[in-house]
Amino acid sequence: MNVDKMKELIETIVKPLVDHPEEVSIIETTDERNITYLLSVNREDIGKIIGKQGRVIKAIRTVVYAAGTSHNKRIHLEINE
Repeated sequence: MNVDKMKELIETIVKPLVDHPEEVSIIETTDERNITYLLSVNREDIGKIIGKQGRVIKAIRTVVYAAGTSHNKRIHLEINE
Protein backbone atom coordinates (compact mmCIF):
# COMPACT_ATOMS: atom_id res chain seq x y z
CA MET A 1 0.00 0.00 0.00
CA ASN A 2 1.50 3.33 -1.01
CA VAL A 3 1.84 6.34 1.26
CA ASP A 4 -1.18 8.24 -0.10
CA LYS A 5 -3.40 5.19 0.31
CA MET A 6 -2.19 4.76 3.89
CA LYS A 7 -3.12 8.36 4.69
CA GLU A 8 -6.56 7.78 3.11
CA LEU A 9 -7.00 4.63 5.20
CA ILE A 10 -6.19 6.48 8.43
CA GLU A 11 -8.55 9.33 7.51
CA THR A 12 -11.32 6.88 6.60
CA ILE A 13 -11.03 5.23 10.00
CA VAL A 14 -10.62 8.40 12.09
CA LYS A 15 -13.03 10.94 10.56
CA PRO A 16 -16.27 9.09 11.52
CA LEU A 17 -15.06 8.87 15.13
CA VAL A 18 -14.56 12.60 15.73
CA ASP A 19 -16.84 15.63 16.09
CA HIS A 20 -14.55 17.83 13.97
CA PRO A 21 -13.57 15.72 10.91
CA GLU A 22 -12.44 18.82 9.01
CA GLU A 23 -9.58 19.21 11.51
CA VAL A 24 -8.13 15.73 10.97
CA SER A 25 -4.69 15.93 9.41
CA ILE A 26 -1.90 13.44 8.91
CA ILE A 27 1.76 14.26 8.45
CA GLU A 28 4.06 11.54 7.17
CA THR A 29 7.79 11.39 7.88
CA THR A 30 10.15 8.79 6.55
CA ASP A 31 13.67 7.72 7.33
CA GLU A 32 15.66 4.71 6.19
CA ARG A 33 13.92 2.25 8.55
CA ASN A 34 10.61 3.86 9.62
CA ILE A 35 7.50 5.56 8.30
CA THR A 36 5.74 7.65 10.94
CA TYR A 37 2.26 9.06 10.57
CA LEU A 38 1.49 11.93 12.95
CA LEU A 39 -2.26 12.24 13.44
CA SER A 40 -3.65 15.62 14.50
CA VAL A 41 -7.25 16.10 15.61
CA ASN A 42 -9.19 18.78 17.51
CA ARG A 43 -8.32 18.76 21.22
CA GLU A 44 -11.90 17.78 22.07
CA ASP A 45 -11.56 14.66 19.91
CA ILE A 46 -8.33 13.23 21.35
CA GLY A 47 -10.21 11.17 23.94
CA LYS A 48 -12.42 9.67 21.24
CA ILE A 49 -9.39 8.58 19.24
CA ILE A 50 -7.59 7.10 22.25
CA GLY A 51 -10.68 5.43 23.72
CA LYS A 52 -11.02 3.75 27.10
CA GLN A 53 -7.69 2.28 28.16
CA GLY A 54 -6.34 3.09 24.67
CA ARG A 55 -8.50 0.49 22.94
CA VAL A 56 -9.55 2.63 19.96
CA ILE A 57 -6.05 3.82 19.04
CA LYS A 58 -4.74 0.29 19.52
CA ALA A 59 -7.34 -1.04 17.08
CA ILE A 60 -6.54 1.73 14.56
CA ARG A 61 -2.83 0.95 14.84
CA THR A 62 -3.48 -2.76 14.32
CA VAL A 63 -5.30 -2.06 11.04
CA VAL A 64 -2.67 0.42 9.85
CA TYR A 65 0.23 -1.87 10.71
CA ALA A 66 -1.44 -4.82 8.96
CA ALA A 67 -2.06 -2.72 5.84
CA GLY A 68 1.57 -1.59 5.87
CA THR A 69 3.20 -4.99 5.99
CA SER A 70 4.09 -4.74 2.30
CA HIS A 71 6.60 -1.99 3.11
CA ASN A 72 10.11 -2.94 4.12
CA LYS A 73 9.93 -0.32 6.86
CA ARG A 74 8.33 -0.16 10.28
CA ILE A 75 5.15 1.88 10.42
CA HIS A 76 4.26 4.03 13.41
CA LEU A 77 1.07 5.96 14.11
CA GLU A 78 1.32 8.71 16.71
CA ILE A 79 -1.18 11.25 18.00
CA ASN A 80 -0.12 14.89 18.06
CA GLU A 81 -1.43 16.33 21.32
